[in-house]
This record gives sequence, C-alpha cells and structure tokens, in this order.
Amino acid sequence: MYFLYTLGLALWLLLGTPVWLLQMRRGKHRAGLRARLGRVPEALRHHRKAPIFWVHAVSVGEVLAVNELVTQLRLRHPRARIVVSTVTNTGQMLARQRFGAENVFYFPLDFSFAIRPYLEALRPVLVVVAETEFWPNFLRLAHGSGARIAVVNARISDRSFPGYRRVARWLRRVLQNVDLLLAQTPQDHERLLAIGTPADRVQVAGNLKFDIPAPSPPPIVQKLRAAFELAQVAPVMVAGSTVEGEEPLLLRAFEAVLTRHPRAVMILAPRHPERFQHVAAMITDLGIRFWRRSEWQPSLSIAGRVFLLDSIGELAALYALATVAFVGGSLVERGGHNILEAAQFGVPVLVGPHTENFRDMVNLFRDAGALRVVGPAELPLTLTELSENAAERAAMGERALNTLRAHRGATQRTLEALERLLSTTPGREQAGAAGCVSAGNREPKPAAEPRT
Repeated sequence: MYFLYTLGLALWLLLGTPVWLLQMRRGKHRAGLRARLGRVPEALRHHRKAPIFWVHAVSVGEVLAVNELVTQLRLRHPRARIVVSTVTNTGQMLARQRFGAENVFYFPLDFSFAIRPYLEALRPVLVVVAETEFWPNFLRLAHGSGARIAVVNARISDRSFPGYRRVARWLRRVLQNVDLLLAQTPQDHERLLAIGTPADRVQVAGNLKFDIPAPSPPPIVQKLRAAFELAQVAPVMVAGSTVEGEEPLLLRAFEAVLTRHPRAVMILAPRHPERFQHVAAMITDLGIRFWRRSEWQPSLSIAGRVFLLDSIGELAALYALATVAFVGGSLVERGGHNILEAAQFGVPVLVGPHTENFRDMVNLFRDAGALRVVGPAELPLTLTELSENAAERAAMGERALNTLRAHRGATQRTLEALERLLSTTPGREQAGAAGCVSAGNREPKPAAEPRT
C-alpha cells in the first residue's frame, strides 16, 4: 500500500506539472524547492549534538497555534534545539520571524528520497505535527528513525472525514506510527478512533488556538489609529483572510455602508499574498477609492476608503481597530478561518455560512451570542446595524472574551502529555532539573522500506 501511495503521489505531481510550473511563474511554490526535494539547509546541519525537536506547522494558522507551545518547550528543554517546518510561503515567513530563520525550513515532499536526508541530519528525538498532517511516508520513516511522534491540536473536519473513512483500513496502519494524538474536541476524538487510531493513544487536550496571546501591535496600528481619530473615521470594518469570490461581496457591502456613513473605512486583507495585485485591480474596476498598505502614509486621507493590507503578519493586530470584524473563507465554500484573532479584542465577529473547518469554534461562539453567521444578502444590513448599535457591539464583544477565557489551557495540557511521552521514550533519559531529553549516542534505526 505504501508503494501504491508513493506511485499515486508521483503520478499526481507529474500530471500536475503544467499547473505547478504556471503557479511557480506567478511566485507560488518557487521558494524552498530544493529544500522540499531533500536538500537540507546548511543551518540545520550544525546542531552540536543537541537533541532535536521537530515541529511541523503547515501555514500561518498552525504556526500561531504552536507558538506558545514552542516557547514553553524551549524553557523546559534549554539544551534542545527546536526546528520548525512549514508548507506555505506565508507560514515560512511568519515562522522565521517567530523562531529564527536558522531553525525554520520547508517541509520535504512525502517521498523517501526527500525525507531521509532530514532525518539523517537532524535525528529528532521528538516530532510534533500540528493538526492532521498525516503524511504516510514521513510518519513511517520518522517512526523508523526512533523518534517519538505526536499529533497535537488534531481535528477531523466535516469535509475530510468521509475521505478518511474510505481509506480507514490503510490509514489504521499509518496511524500505528503515531505515539500520541491530542484532539481538539470530543467529536474529533471519536472521529480519530473511527479512522483507525488506537484508543490508548488518543486524548482530548483542547484547541491550542484559544491560548494564542494578543500580538504586540506593529507600528501600523498606532499610525492608523491616529489617522482614524484625526479624520473622524467611523465605522471601521476589518475583513480578514478573504479568498477569491468574497471580495466583490464585501466591497459591495462596504459601498452600502458608505451611503449612510461616508467616513467609514474597510481594512481588507486577502488571505494569499499572490492575490494582492488582483484584488487591487478589482477595487479599481469597482471605482472605490483605496490605499495599499505598502503605499499609504499618515498624511494621506483615509476616510471613505478601502485600506488594502498587502503585507504579512499584521492582520491579527489590526483587528483591534475594528468596529465590526468579518473573518473570510466563509462566504464561499472554503471552510472558514480562525475567528479567535478577532474575538480576542472583544469586537463583534461576522462569518459566512461555510465554516466547516472551524465548526466547533464557530458553534461555540454563536451559541454564546458572540458571533453572527450571515449570507451575502444579509451582510450589508448586518454591517450597518452593528455599526450603529454600540450596546450590541459591546455585549457581543464581552461574550466573546468570556468564551475565550473559559476555553483556555490546551497548551498546558499538551505540554504535560508531551512530557509524559518523552519520559517513556526507550533508551532516553530526562536530564536534571532543566528537564532536557538527552540525545546520548543514539543512532537512528534504519527506516523500513515501503511494503506493498
């Protein structure tokens, strides 16, 4: 089955070559190509025999989720080196900012020839995978190398669960390579069992994203706040992580708000950097005045305009300026994005009807009266209503903060589970009061070859 999986993956990449080449011409997938093919960056080879913890976080959301976990692991294991892999370019940029460029690299393609060089160079004692990145060859080879493997913040979305069920017979063998799975919710726990995870390896630890602290505000936040006060801007709508098909709906809603509030501002933040230019052209075609964040200066008038956030890593802090926040990926069928970045500032949050990837989180806040789900037709009216109802905005924001506080603690539970896992690792010792796993003179076990 591993052979068939590898063959299928190779055929998929081969047949998709024209698409990959086109996307690379547009700047996507080009960065880190050699690293993805197994070329280990030189900075990763120099770790002075330090024990290695390998944390894998696909994109921006996962990097943010594991940030505090990585910080605490560093404090508990000062002799260890923690390296972080990502898949997306945006995740890579954020991870380099948070963890240091010398500790961050692109995750290799799921082929033995690409994975083995990393395992041989790093010899990790612990591999931590955020959410549900079940790469079969990687998990098999990492397990064969002697590393302990944990999947943290695990979730099985409504969209992916039927597919996992269809291959559960084989997936059961893949999941035998995982020592610990920490689910976000009881429902995720049940779904992990249903797809073949051994019952004694699954626990519910909660959602790490509830523990993400509010970001330190970058300089742009204070500059915009001062500009809004000077120009008497109101209201401010922040539309974050938007995807293709959503911007026209949001821009039309903003035009409707402008008819009643001509000094309103919409901060529009597309999810993917490669779409910045496309969205700018769209705003121009609609005849709406706007500034790109890369061009705006505090001396430039901003009232009644769109502020296009064509930067990385600033959106989370800008939610603090919102009168009303909209979290994208939800007006079209993309499964939604993380609502907590907005909720942590106590602002009312709107999402569209397509939030399958964050179903439990959205349901939790909606049931608490801290969030509203709206369709395209309702969006203009709801934005206007909340903009004009300060009491309702304050009540929604307070309920959001209370809900957030009530569900924190996943990071501590995850740390405790990882410590227990490390303490039972055969042939490894806990070193002194600092609690660092000793790498000793361990040699990696030879990884098993694919079985048919």
